[in-house]
Amino acid sequence: MRIGPHILKNNLIVAPMAGVTDRPFRQLCKSMGAGMAVSEMVSSNSLLWGSEKTRRRADHAGEVDPISVQIAGADPVLMAEAARYNVAQGAQIIDINMGCPAKKICNVMAGSALLRDEMLVGKILDAVVSAVNVPVTLKIRTGWDTQHRNALAVAHIAESAGIQALAIHGRTRACAYTGIAEYDTIAAVKAAVKIPIIANGDITTPEKVRQVLEYTGADAVMIGRAAQGRPWIFREISYYLATGNHLPLPEVTEIHRVLINHLYDLYDFYGEYSGVRIARKHISWYTRGLVGSAAFRHAMNQLQTTDQQMSAANEFFSKLANYGQRLTYIECEELAA
Repeated sequence: MRIGPHILKNNLIVAPMAGVTDRPFRQLCKSMGAGMAVSEMVSSNSLLWGSEKTRRRADHAGEVDPISVQIAGADPVLMAEAARYNVAQGAQIIDINMGCPAKKICNVMAGSALLRDEMLVGKILDAVVSAVNVPVTLKIRTGWDTQHRNALAVAHIAESAGIQALAIHGRTRACAYTGIAEYDTIAAVKAAVKIPIIANGDITTPEKVRQVLEYTGADAVMIGRAAQGRPWIFREISYYLATGNHLPLPEVTEIHRVLINHLYDLYDFYGEYSGVRIARKHISWYTRGLVGSAAFRHAMNQLQTTDQQMSAANEFFSKLANYGQRLTYIECEELAA
């Protein structure tokens, strides 16, 4: 998989997810086998660039190349400025968000709302591509709603503008995350354009990755929610695609180790107050399906300090270790049942 001058080690990409794909999570997924990870979206509103949140999202210190930063907005001039700003901060790839279905994004005509205005799409893409000397990629949905699937038209606009890779989520904006993602539109786009196509939506297992790649002909897949609390999914997929076999599920001892290291990175990145609060969702994701996890999560969400949170996580996994060192997710789920 190639994006401009960047040759990815594989075709597995971490989807941009607001509040999730921060630097600690991106680095973790890359260490677990992802070929690239796209950042949380950064607003094109220059008034926000000095905010703590934006500064943190523009922090790529120590991150493995390539560094892909997603920007969001609806004004071509502001989007071009945002692209230049983020390249100056270390971005090696600029990704444009035209796929987010969130109301607060669409209400300002950004994200997937832009799919309703193909002329504006072209203006934004032209402005951003012209503004920077790094590759520009684009993420879209199949259309605004099921009666208006215009991904093919947008793909042609993107190719003409010089976009160097196109990610497509197999749902419309109106679908949000409901229903089942469809891949016919992605396959049609892949057959019609020459730029790399990245398939996204409901890709949760190694088998599904192979099925989607074969069905759509896509060059890569983008994985989002399936990696939450399961960053090793990327090594599982890589192994399956290479061998046709499955890696053993991670032992509880490994889940414990990965979680603890992730927590330390979150605390270091966000500080005490925000680190504890942001870590809560990650702890919940890591412990899904493990015996006793419901009660643990409820108690853990009441804790206010990093020391308390770390101690609770260590105690929880120490109790699980009594069931045996080779206890896996599946066995834990059976015990819980």
